[in-house]
Formats: sequence, structure tokens, C-alpha cells
Amino acid sequence: MDFKKLFGQGLSFLKSAQGGAEGSVVGIDIGASSIKVVQLRKKMGKAVLETYGAIALGPYGGLEIGEVTNLSPEKISEALKDVLRESGVSAKVAGLSIPSSASLVFLISIPPMVNEKDYPSIVPTEARKFIPLPISEVTLDWTPIPKRESMFEGSPDEEGMTADQKSQSEVLVAAIHNDALARYKEIAKNAGVTPDFLEIEIFSTIRATFNRELSAVLVIDCGALKTKLSVVEYGVVRTFHVINRGSHDISVSLSSALNVPFAKAEELKKQYGLVGNPDDKNIAEIIRLPIDYILTEASTAVLGYEKKYNKTISKVVLVGGGALLRGLRERAQVNFKCEVVYGNPFAKTEAPAFLAPTLESTGPEFATALGLALRQLS
Repeated sequence: MDFKKLFGQGLSFLKSAQGGAEGSVVGIDIGASSIKVVQLRKKMGKAVLETYGAIALGPYGGLEIGEVTNLSPEKISEALKDVLRESGVSAKVAGLSIPSSASLVFLISIPPMVNEKDYPSIVPTEARKFIPLPISEVTLDWTPIPKRESMFEGSPDEEGMTADQKSQSEVLVAAIHNDALARYKEIAKNAGVTPDFLEIEIFSTIRATFNRELSAVLVIDCGALKTKLSVVEYGVVRTFHVINRGSHDISVSLSSALNVPFAKAEELKKQYGLVGNPDDKNIAEIIRLPIDYILTEASTAVLGYEKKYNKTISKVVLVGGGALLRGLRERAQVNFKCEVVYGNPFAKTEAPAFLAPTLESTGPEFATALGLALRQLS
């Protein structure tokens, strides 16, 4: 089986002539409340971790650490320069992530009689049905999904599918608003970094956390502003869904319910999470409300996938800073009734053994940044 085909390189929206395969490379993940960076280099065919770091964006907008921001490109560039300097990043060519708020990911079906050479004219026309903007305002990229290997054909997964459905070709399409591309290029330029490529965050996350999973896996990316859900099968994003709740909402709920400052609420969230405080059971109850909302929405999305494709989710992977909430993995396991694990992207790198426990515990937060860096080494 050709896993290189099944686990593709992702969709690019900016390609530079400068490669990143030699020397050090850096992945930059700019989120709603923080920036994460990871620098790697290749040594004897292995990805060696050189440095990594994160910086909160709140203080750059006069807000608390952990608060969601809406900063100007100049302010984000300032924060990016600071985290690159403080982390000791030396690489000047980087891969940057594009958040889900500025992108769309979806599948379209192409009739079997259409030749692949005609896709450049067919795909944009079909994509118009999914994009709520004039097609001129977005940049499109797409990749045909390889037909399943013969060993999988006729499997129980295909039961209930019509002959027409089986014969259709599927194309994974991604769209990014042109304004977002211009914004991120400006941020990189102002920070003194040359973007080798821009990639929607889910593709970077898959590269960093997946190995050779062949069954359907649900990836839950717990961000500050939003929670992103992706069902990934054979390395391909089959469904993508965004829930407009994130870890920031938990802190806001705690702050309001307990009448404490946001900074104190953020501290309580990290200290107790869903495990709760024996002396104040209200904390766990307050946190449980937004978490249960997210899990309910996720279950609905999973049910839709399972009904459409007649398949079940075999595993759930938690990534993102919000995934580190105490008790979340256990509650998710009860909700989905399957194995739930934390993404461990640093497992794909060579690093000093004494760092292993720290890297494993912080790994979910750096999945996107590390996935960006890994792509440059490939």
C-alpha cells in the first residue's frame, strides 16, 4: 500500500522557491489567543527538535493572558518577533497556518466520465455551491482523493452505497479568503520571516499526529475561540465542522458565575477543570456546561458522518490548548464510547529523553506548528 498517497502533503496556498528541507525550519501557528512556534532540522533522516515556544496575545491588546484577541497585523507581527526571539528560533523560512475562521474545507463528487485534466474548470464551478462569497474573493486548492486500494474494495464499508456513488470520484477542496492570505503574508514580512507556504491548520495537525490509521478517526481541535471537528479516514478529511465555542468561553463562564476577574477564572479552569474543587463543586458544574455543549455538537457531527458513510468512528484524538483541560479526555471517552487519546506530535521528533514527559503533556497545543515544520522537512 502506498501510504505516501493516502497521507498527502496537504493543500498549499503559497509556494516559495525557497525550500526548507536543508537546515532549520520553523512552523508558526497564529491562534486567537496565542502564537506557537516549533523549529526542527533534519539529521540522518530524522526530525530533530531544536526549540519551541508560545506567547499569549492578550497583553498585546491590553487584555489578560488567555483572552481572545482581534489584533492588527502590526501587533501580531510584534508578538511573533518576540516569541521567535525568546524561543531562540533562527530559521527565517517558515510554514504558517491558516485558521478555520478564514477557510473552508469540503468534498465534492465528480461524475466518473469527467477526465482529471478537466478538473481545473469543473472544480471551481462545483465549489461555488459551498462558498458563500464570490469565487473571485477566495483562493482555491484541491486534490483528488485516491481510489481505495483494491484490498478495501467490496468491504462492509461500501454496503448501502449505490453503483453510481461507488464510481464517482471525490475531490477535497479548500478555500481561503484572499484577504486572509494577504494578512498573513504581511504579518510574516513584518516579523522578518519568509513564508514557504500557508496551510489550513487541520492538514498540519493530521501530519503531526497521525501515523498509519486506516479507520475513521475524529480529531477535536480545542481552540480558544472555536472547536474544530474533523473526521479523517485513510489520511483524508471526510468531514469538517466548526463549533463556535472554545476554551475562552469556559473562562468567561467561570468569571461571570463566580464574579471573579478573567485572570482568576483562567487560573481556576487550569487548576481544577472538570475534576473540580472538593471545596467548591460549582467550578466543575460551570465548566461542564460549555464542554457538554461541545461534546453534544460533536456527537451530532459524528452521527451525520456515520449515517452518510455507514461507518463508525474508531478513535478520537484531542489536540489544541483546550484539550489539556483536566478531565476532558475521560468525559469525551464516556461521550463517544471509544478510545480517546491526546495528540502527541513531539513523538515524531528526536529530543532529549529528559524532555519526554514535558513534551508529551504539552504536545496537543503544538500539533499544528509541528506539523507545519514537518512538512518543510519532507
